[in-house]
Amino acid sequence: MATQASDVQAMLKEVIEAKDRFRSAMQELPDQPVEDWVLRRTDGSEVKLSELFGDKTELLVVHNMGKHCNYCSLWGDGFIGLAPHVMERCGFVLCSDDAPEVAGAFAKERGWTYPVVSGNGSGFAEAMGYRGEDGMAWPGISAFHKQADGSIVRTGHAPFGPGDDFCGVWPMLDLIKGGKGDWEPRHGGPGSCSSGSCCCS
Repeated sequence: MATQASDVQAMLKEVIEAKDRFRSAMQELPDQPVEDWVLRRTDGSEVKLSELFGDKTELLVVHNMGKHCNYCSLWGDGFIGLAPHVMERCGFVLCSDDAPEVAGAFAKERGWTYPVVSGNGSGFAEAMGYRGEDGMAWPGISAFHKQADGSIVRTGHAPFGPGDDFCGVWPMLDLIKGGKGDWEPRHGGPGSCSSGSCCCS
């Protein structure tokens, strides 16, 4: 029997309810103590994780594979409009796996006006679970809380990938006939990832 509009609406209701349960369960997980990692600004100067909070007690850090990953660029581009709103509530920064100067140049090229730092060589991605045994960085996002005594805990994290809740492109393309088809994000130029060379593809 063909799917009816009412069937789709019922499924959507189930998804929303499941997300509510997921959020509640995630809030109940124990916090993870985190050291005050030293990262680098795009000018090469050192910056501690604790400094990235600014005047907030909460911080979101995007784990970005670097300029070679078209998918990571798609997520990064999408944050241009969202970041100013998010930063009214908490700190927000993209942590690239590229060297500082490369990360800075690429952020400028893409028009990323939010804070960008480099975790290259720091061990931060590994410690947060966003680097595989093969050495490849993984994309995702981590949430941190600075406690009254200045110590830092991670309160949640999630990987990035096609169909996730962190990029509006996927649900939009789901609405058109054939969905995303064979479309893949791309920014072109040397070093761009192709299918199979990026963990998101």
